[in-house]
Amino acid sequence: MELVEKIERLKKERKAVILAHNYQIPEVQDVADFVGDSLELSIKASQTDAEVIVFCGVHFMAETAKILSPGKTVLLPDKKAGCPMADMITAEQLRALKAEHPGAKVLCYVNTSAEVKAECDLCCTSANAVRMVGEVLKDAEEIIFVPDRYLAAFVAGKTGKTFIVWPGFCPTHAKILPEHIQAARALHPGAVVMVHPECRPEVAALADQVISTGGMSRYAREAAAREIIVGTEPGIIHRLKKENPDKIFHPVSDSVVCPNMKRTSLEKIEVPEETASRARRCIEAMLNVGR
Repeated sequence: MELVEKIERLKKERKAVILAHNYQIPEVQDVADFVGDSLELSIKASQTDAEVIVFCGVHFMAETAKILSPGKTVLLPDKKAGCPMADMITAEQLRALKAEHPGAKVLCYVNTSAEVKAECDLCCTSANAVRMVGEVLKDAEEIIFVPDRYLAAFVAGKTGKTFIVWPGFCPTHAKILPEHIQAARALHPGAVVMVHPECRPEVAALADQVISTGGMSRYAREAAAREIIVGTEPGIIHRLKKENPDKIFHPVSDSVVCPNMKRTSLEKIEVPEETASRARRCIEAMLNVGR
């Protein structure tokens, strides 16, 4: 409690807002002003009058917050908190892929660096990827989709589009295997299974719902099911339990933990303005359509 009081005092003194991603540890979520997915948090922060944004998440999330709030100071609790999937593609690699497909539109998952976003036409989240392809890119003959091959497979199944796919993936979600779903169903018969679209296609095929973290929160609130098996990083279960105390949530596996989401300390994040302005176009193209 003494530490929480100190954080609250510093937050007021520095005119700061604390953002916590759904996968953060419970104590961090509890002290945050907002808990949610990465883009949702960046948008909320940009709408506040806070001078400092403390983003409890990973590097690309703090970058996105800086891009959307260039006049604010953005702090990342640990500069080593990266995203392995975001690191699986560089701007140089994307430029080479674009050169091989000069007429293609480029769609990037928000889980990418600012440098990669600067090379793209449109950004998407796991929640709105299907909409971005179905509405904004419906007439595109070729679409490069980076970096998540599993999210690309999910969107392809929903839209019928064929993508030029980068072979990236989330190592945490890739740990979830069909046998984990089967074992969880056997342990909790009657429970509904929801998984993240970053999961393998064979895992998604076994789920009742394939939805983003924000979608999981809404589904848990609205679904009639009393028990839900959660196929994503188990940090979100703290939020789900707080919002739905009358329901029971089970992690699909105890091994699905993202070590980068559990780091702490403070480090300022800066994005070079030339890169930020180009990356901002990609994000704003999505925001103009809606999340």
